[in-house]
Amino acid sequence: MLSILLRPAFAQNDIHSELRNSPLVNGGSTKVLAVYEPWFGHPRHINVGYSSQDPVVIRKQIEEAKKLGISGFVVDWYGDREPFLDKAYALVQALAADRDFKVAVMFDEADRPSDQATDDALAAFEKFRQQYLAPAAPGRKAYLEYRGRPVIFIFPKGGHTDWNRVRNETARWNPPPVLIQEFPPGASEKAFDGFYAWVHPGKNGWAADGSNWGEDYLRNFYQTMQSKYSDKIAVGAAWAGFDDKKASWSLGRYMARRCGATFSDTLKLARDYSVAGTPLPYLLIATWNDYEEGTAIERETEKCKPTSGSQGR
Repeated sequence: MLSILLRPAFAQNDIHSELRNSPLVNGGSTKVLAVYEPWFGHPRHINVGYSSQDPVVIRKQIEEAKKLGISGFVVDWYGDREPFLDKAYALVQALAADRDFKVAVMFDEADRPSDQATDDALAAFEKFRQQYLAPAAPGRKAYLEYRGRPVIFIFPKGGHTDWNRVRNETARWNPPPVLIQEFPPGASEKAFDGFYAWVHPGKNGWAADGSNWGEDYLRNFYQTMQSKYSDKIAVGAAWAGFDDKKASWSLGRYMARRCGATFSDTLKLARDYSVAGTPLPYLLIATWNDYEEGTAIERETEKCKPTSGSQGR
């Protein structure tokens, strides 16, 4: 039975302090990463006050993330489909190398028919290998590795890519990459070395009041990784909330930040899992700066209104 955690009506958790003081950050073996969106400054996206192609901004973001105990950014990347993002990624990798900071790519799958999506992935992976993973690539030493192998995260879109084919091709790399896809696994689960948790409201879906913050989804993720995929890499997750009303692709999805409690509770589940079983190699913060979907923790912006009761779980 879950214990009840009561919070005063005016309670507010400081997300930055919570992260800095977390046992996962202080003295633990878990590396904390944060998803980084590199598309700001592009006309298709909202204005957040900076460009993702500004080296001064990127340097500041890296330093601020390090102060919070974050050791690397996982950067959204689309290959040649999005040149703006590719240029921003190149800057992040090059600048991270001089700041004792890690970087990894999160490849966004093309939402196309199977053959086209697979060909796109194969071309993108080869481009990435040659341009960013070659020994002489700018910032190569900053790239995140797991036991000597570069880590590539995969964000599924249409789910049509033949990942077994991609796995067979990348197995020829020296060294071959570690491929980690979003949980739950699809038909190509054997092609992946691990799975990461992602923002999800849980089995009851998105609630109008944002109350479904994903507890059952995360518990299922951790338990399934222990019981069914113990031979694969489990990448835990923590998030502050979700609200996509500012996004041009909005679907009206909302998860309340609960005055910082959503971040606190998702972080606690990752800590509990690490204590109960094998320590998580990575914890993924979703996200550092996605202001269009309301998940950003870059700026401490929690503003809580008085409520008539307590919040808890």
